[in-house]
Amino acid sequence: MTAQTTEALWLSDQEQASWRAFLEGTARLSEALNKDLEIDSELSLNEYEVLVRLSESPTDSLRMSQLADSLAHSRSRITHTVRRMEERGLVVRESCAVDGRGVNCTLTDTGRAHLVEAAPSHVRSVRRHLVDVLTPQQLKNLGEAMQRVADACR
Repeated sequence: MTAQTTEALWLSDQEQASWRAFLEGTARLSEALNKDLEIDSELSLNEYEVLVRLSESPTDSLRMSQLADSLAHSRSRITHTVRRMEERGLVVRESCAVDGRGVNCTLTDTGRAHLVEAAPSHVRSVRRHLVDVLTPQQLKNLGEAMQRVADACR
């Protein structure tokens, strides 16, 4: 290794400011959305997102690995989240019929009812904490930028 390859390429002042604003903004937004969901619906943001992903599946079911990937969660994290949700009757885990090694997570009627009940207040929270804070162009730019980041990190 040369000295050049081991030296850090430091962020410029603007890059540092943008990076820190991103970190704080995403942390505060997640905290606000999570708090609102827990107060209004007794669901965490992670649990809500699991219910959403399952409800968007034609069979109301996804393999645990697909669910983890769709949420950008580790397998361990999704397993713990789903276990808690299963204890509350929101989802069930069952062996995959096609591949016995896999495990499917399936939305229950109770889970769907919780999602239907939680959705209106969650949408209001997303609007209050994100959509209404930005101009339409800023929101479009944010979506495009974050999609590029997500794609680059896959």
